[in-house]
Amino acid sequence: MTPDGQNQNIANKNTRREARELALRMLYQIELGHQPINEVIEAGLAQSQLDAKNRTFAEDLTRGTFQNQREIDGKLSQLANEWATERQAVVDRNILRLAAYEMLHRPDSPVAAVVNEAVELAKKYSTAESGRFVNGVLGALARQPRGEGSQPGGETSA
Repeated sequence: MTPDGQNQNIANKNTRREARELALRMLYQIELGHQPINEVIEAGLAQSQLDAKNRTFAEDLTRGTFQNQREIDGKLSQLANEWATERQAVVDRNILRLAAYEMLHRPDSPVAAVVNEAVELAKKYSTAESGRFVNGVLGALARQPRGEGSQPGGETSA
């Protein structure tokens, strides 16, 4: 139990990392299960123990990644030209999409944090080699100008 009486397991579920993991699971389910995005998000959020702020973050990441997938895949295919998006492992592809969405469309997220979180997701849900691959692709994306009116490398804070 935490000092405020919450179960420690629930308290640990209220981080942006957990929200990113939930978004990744939902994107994976949408792609592989060919399920409607609204159903997947509704079920995913209902089963999560995230607080309201992180539920909103997870939902935004999922919807934003899904809605901007064509743009994101275009950018990623330019950066990973030897690994076309359709040739990438499903987990790796969705980690890259998720991180790219956040880097391109969420100026409140520090680029370094997004890259680090994506690498950790790749190591956890894929392979060590995937972690290096994700790091390389996202590192190249980070060196490009970021979103509307932001500086290269996205020197913003969370």
